[in-house]
Parts: sequence; C-alpha cells; structure tokens
Amino acid sequence: MTADHSPGLRWGILATGGIAHQFTSDLRTAGLDVRAVGSRSAAGAEAFASEFEIPRAHASYESLVADDDIDIVYIATPHPMHAENALRAIENGKHVLVEKAFTRDGDEAASVQSAAEAAGVLAMEAMWTRYLPHMIRIRELIAAGDLGELRVAHADHSQKLSADPNHRLNALELGGGALLDLGIYPVSFVWDVLGAPTSISAHGRLGETGADTEVATVFTHAGGAVSTTVSSSRAAGPVTAHVVGIEGRIDIDRTWYAPASFRLTRPDGTVAEEYVSTIDGRGMQFQALAAERFIAEGRRDSDLLPLAETVAIMRALDDIRTQIGVRYPGEH
Repeated sequence: MTADHSPGLRWGILATGGIAHQFTSDLRTAGLDVRAVGSRSAAGAEAFASEFEIPRAHASYESLVADDDIDIVYIATPHPMHAENALRAIENGKHVLVEKAFTRDGDEAASVQSAAEAAGVLAMEAMWTRYLPHMIRIRELIAAGDLGELRVAHADHSQKLSADPNHRLNALELGGGALLDLGIYPVSFVWDVLGAPTSISAHGRLGETGADTEVATVFTHAGGAVSTTVSSSRAAGPVTAHVVGIEGRIDIDRTWYAPASFRLTRPDGTVAEEYVSTIDGRGMQFQALAAERFIAEGRRDSDLLPLAETVAIMRALDDIRTQIGVRYPGEH
C-alpha cells in the first residue's frame, strides 16, 4: 500500500499499448499502486515495467491475472479480447476495469456481468469521461433543473486517423471501425444526460475493409428528448458536445470527452456559468480512484456507469451495427 494513497489497491496492467501507457501514467500521477504488468512477450512487459517503475513483469496475460500480489486488473487489449481477458481475471478473483468499448458485443458484455456478479468482484467499463470533474458538474446542473426540461443533446467524435487497411482501426477481426473506438463516447454521453434511448436510428459509411468509417445516430429518449451523434475515423470534426434545455444550454469545448471547459448559457445569450477544467495528467485517474472507492465501500458496481447500463449500451451498438451493415468475423 502506498503511503500517500488510501485504500491502496494493487493494480495490474494487462497489455502495453498506447492506452495502457496513458492510463498508467495517470495512475502514477495520482499516486496509485501499480504492482504488475502483463504482455504477450517478456520483452514487452519488461520495457513497460521499466518505463513506469513497476516491480513485476509477466510474459503472459495468464500469468498476470494469476498474480496474488494484485487486486484489480486494467484490461487494454483490442475489443474482441476484452471478454476473454476479463473472464480469466474474474476467475482468479480479481476486480476488473475494462477499456471501452467494454466488449465486442452485448452478449460478451452480459457474460462478463454474470461472471463478476457470481464472483462478487467489481467489473467496470473504463469510460473515463463519466468520472471527469466537468461531467460531474454538468450532471449536478441538470439534476438541479438549471437547464429546465431537456430537449436535445448532440456530440461529435470525428478524428482523421489511419486509412491503412492493415491498421487495427480498420480490421474487422479486431473490432475495428469508428463505432467501437470513437462512437462509444458520444453514444455513452447522450445516454448519460438523457437516459436510455427509446428508439435508435443509425446511418453509416463503410471503408475498404468493411469496417465503419462514419456513423451517425438519432435517438429518442423518455419524455420526448432527441439526441444526435456523429463519429468519423477519416475526417477531423469539432469534437464538441451540447445539452439543450428550455431554460439554458451547456456547450462543452473541444475535446469534450477529455477534461474540458464548458459554459451554461441562457436563452437570451447570458452566460450563467463558465467552468474551466484544471487537472493533473490526462484525467484517466478519476475512474481508477472511483473503482478503489467503490471496492473500499464494499460495492461491486459503479453508480456513474452501472454494469447493466454498459451491457445495454453494448446492445445498442449491436443494433447500430446491424443498421449500418457491420458484422464482425465469427458473430452468430
């Protein structure tokens, strides 16, 4: 247990790609106890361990999740491997924080949910946006009625990324496509502020490999509110988000899903609140701190993103993929 942090869970990092580097850097920023890392190769694990001064390096994922010196495993493999990796960690009695998209599809997500409930461990989606301070403040404003009745939400996540057909993002066998990598953010956002959709309409564009390069959605929500999302892996958009009510609107600046500033503006144009984000690191530590808090309190689910909601969101992504014509290899 680290001297400067409580309750001090011992973290294991499963996989050593770019997102694992960002997450582990933020864990270090927050003073959390990173005890072990696992890679598919000894060299990969040792290089990562050396970079972040992690005491234990495992040459396989199986060895990492069997390590008695860790309590919780962060899973950062490609989407189709998430369920397998999470289930193996759960079988070894470990809590899991699983990168978004949580799994490849809704059935896999439900299997992880069932296993975690049976084992009595925390399983949580690493949708870090939900835990960021600016999103907590936005939910407070909505709950307090500062926007009045909510009518509309919109979020954009469009980036110009690799068009190489061999890149992971464009490989269907790796869950490639804009939806699971980028679209998960705005879909989760509109779900967060307006609740589960009551209807889903989606349109998309597919690239050379059959993976989606653009996805647009229109949801309706309980009470009649509507939301739209746009995601692209081939073109850079504004990457902003908005929530509109009859008494005001919230405009979140670029890049809205990371620590960002926002304004609450009244219908007459008056700015009622301006929120400025100032945090250390990238902000991925807040989800880890929340996971530690839940476990310390004896809870096995997140109040900001319950696992049942994660499963429902994955089933919504299944619906979207069906509508735009994306099917991953081996799907039933």
